[in-house]
Amino acid sequence: MNSLAELESTAFLRLLAHPGRSPEIPESDDLYGWLVGSWELDVINYWGDLSSRKLKAEAHFAWTLEGRAIQDVWIIPRPEQRNSLPDPKLFSYGTTLRVWDPRTRTWQVTWINPVTGTHIHLVARRISNDIVQIGAFPDGTPIRWIFRDITQNSFRWTGETLQPDGQTWLLQGDFHAHRIP
Repeated sequence: MNSLAELESTAFLRLLAHPGRSPEIPESDDLYGWLVGSWELDVINYWGDLSSRKLKAEAHFAWTLEGRAIQDVWIIPRPEQRNSLPDPKLFSYGTTLRVWDPRTRTWQVTWINPVTGTHIHLVARRISNDIVQIGAFPDGTPIRWIFRDITQNSFRWTGETLQPDGQTWLLQGDFHAHRIP
């Protein structure tokens, strides 16, 4: 027999998850539905060039909140690599909640990483073939996070910070993702 905690956990997950997009979100404004599923990511740059370390990350995306949001779990490095890296500052185990705002026809994006205590809010729009998310770090530094080179089974995600000159964007994160079948 399941314990009360197991039953409550099952009820929570059943009520959080949703099988698809809410009809309130126009198909043309569905920026994130293509992400639903599981992804393996090659970490190319994460606050420095890490390509030689062959570091892998993973991300899992699902519709939540009656199909009005896309939520993920973003893990760096993958669980099987988490004890092998000497630098715990590289660890991330967080979640992003992307919620459709019908008034502005934008997506409100909140990233939370309890490993580092980071909370970030961004606003997302489609620009050409990319999904561009604009926000700021808690210290006020402007950031933009971009999904680019999007196909059905791959994408590239980059994170950049605006430099003090107000014009130059510096690459901070670069991930190449492939869908896990």
